[in-house]
Amino acid sequence: MSTSTLKSDLLSERDRALIVATQAGLPLVSDPWAELGKQLDMPADEVLARFQKMQGNGVIRRVAAVPDHYRLGYQFNGMTVWDVCDDAIARLGDQVGCLPFVSHCYQRPRHLPYWSYNLFAMVHGISRDEVEHKAAQIREVLGDACSGHTILYSSAILKKTGLRLKKQSGRS
Repeated sequence: MSTSTLKSDLLSERDRALIVATQAGLPLVSDPWAELGKQLDMPADEVLARFQKMQGNGVIRRVAAVPDHYRLGYQFNGMTVWDVCDDAIARLGDQVGCLPFVSHCYQRPRHLPYWSYNLFAMVHGISRDEVEHKAAQIREVLGDACSGHTILYSSAILKKTGLRLKKQSGRS
């Protein structure tokens, strides 16, 4: 098998059916594996084992809850961007990413002279003041290694989805 073979080429029909059935989310019931099994004529333990195998071999990254933070009252979303010393960014980025209010944190290249920021950390709040307070806590973590920052507030809700597979028919 060539190294250019896509992981999706390695999916069995049953694995593909599971992915298609859960792309919009797991069933909101006490035993989603059993519910999926009913839908797909598959035992619940097989459903779970297939998900674990696909996660183990990297076909899927994770199975996780994705809350709608707007419906939870967090309507202010700020991507905080920071100009952090290159020699400290890995260490400090890890620290910022571990803060309980940071939903995701990553390094990006600068684009001088137009964009000096290289560390990004998303925070959510119920008010603009709350987002700014959280940004101040990040600033404390970064200390002297940070020479500037700003907060980019969301102006629209974008639907975020991953790769979607289409249902296949006529395959054996």
